[in-house]
Amino acid sequence: MSASQIPPATAVPGDDTPTLLIKIFGKDRPGITAGLFDTLAAYSLDVVDIEQVVTRGRITLCALVTAPPQTGRHGSAEGELRATVHGWAESLHLQAEIISGRGDNRPRGTGRSIVTVLGHPLTAESTAAIAAAITGTGGNIDRIFRLAKYPVTAVEFAVSGAETSPLRTALATQAALLGVDIAVVAAGLHRRAQRLVVMDVDSTLIQDEVIELFAAHAGCEDRVAEVTAAAMRGELDFEQSLHARVELLAGLDESVVDKVRSEVRLTPGARTLIRTLKRLGYQVGVVSGGFTQVTDDLQERLGLDFASANTLEVVDGKLTGRVTGEIVDRAGKARLLRRFAAEAGVPLAQTVAIGDGANDLDMLNAAGLGVAFNAKPVVREAAHTAVNVPFLDTVLYLLGITREEVEAADTQADEG
Repeated sequence: MSASQIPPATAVPGDDTPTLLIKIFGKDRPGITAGLFDTLAAYSLDVVDIEQVVTRGRITLCALVTAPPQTGRHGSAEGELRATVHGWAESLHLQAEIISGRGDNRPRGTGRSIVTVLGHPLTAESTAAIAAAITGTGGNIDRIFRLAKYPVTAVEFAVSGAETSPLRTALATQAALLGVDIAVVAAGLHRRAQRLVVMDVDSTLIQDEVIELFAAHAGCEDRVAEVTAAAMRGELDFEQSLHARVELLAGLDESVVDKVRSEVRLTPGARTLIRTLKRLGYQVGVVSGGFTQVTDDLQERLGLDFASANTLEVVDGKLTGRVTGEIVDRAGKARLLRRFAAEAGVPLAQTVAIGDGANDLDMLNAAGLGVAFNAKPVVREAAHTAVNVPFLDTVLYLLGITREEVEAADTQADEG
């Protein structure tokens, strides 16, 4: 068909085109949507908009269509349509409402964002406060969709009319007051195109601090823990603290590495997070101020695409108390994120970084989306968003991935 043969579009009415909003309510069953539009087909209408939601077996179906001609076979065509639709609905024990108007939906305001709320539980009080905060920034809630009901309740709000940055600021205050996690990201195709996720290891991917596991075998756990805590709070220079802690490990037998690997505990949801991301085509990496002796093992066990960390020096089967190679510190983590993104062919704006400590901040700020996971206060305040529940796979909901998609990835993994 040539360009001159393409019929003009008739499904997008002007502001003065008569339209009808048809709303159907009732108990859901197969065939309702097909039945409604089969009924409307007799009137040669154009479909302008459709929206349907099913909640606990009850359907709400809305169809915005162009109005029929003024006259029909037996008088008013619109009157005939109304009678026909109501008769069809009643035959299925459904309710119908038909509202006359003109034109399409009103244009959405500029500035579109996705607000994801994680509650454990999500209360009516919290939902009211979040909705009020969105309205207070000039935003309008266009759509609400539940992503998951466990291990947390995850709900997504599509918002228009408010810029992402002030909306994020307003909702961050509410999140702290309400005890829920709220993420705000700009809407658009790039959200689903975030194809590289890079995370910290200690207290993020795993529940432990690896150097403390080594220190337990060296009998200096308390001394190492004190330095670690101060470094994570940002009170000490990371590189200096790293060298000070590693010196305490001097003389440990290399066989301790296997023992530490066996002691590492993955964070709940870590396997699910990585498995789901990989099944959906994401690349996944880790950067750590810990040690390659552990991250290399994690990379192999979990099928990670990238991994980088510091390396404990071993001479004659003993740890020397030194590290070798380039130090992975706060700046190094951000540098590695950029390197991984370049190798993966992913724009930096389409990356996700996850971490918990002050040495993760540069990486979190460099990523398209920085997620503070059960983080220290200084990190929560500086990151794009925070997750404060103990399940790492809840990060999936911030990416718009539903629980159904998670379960589908699990099924594929079981069948593979």
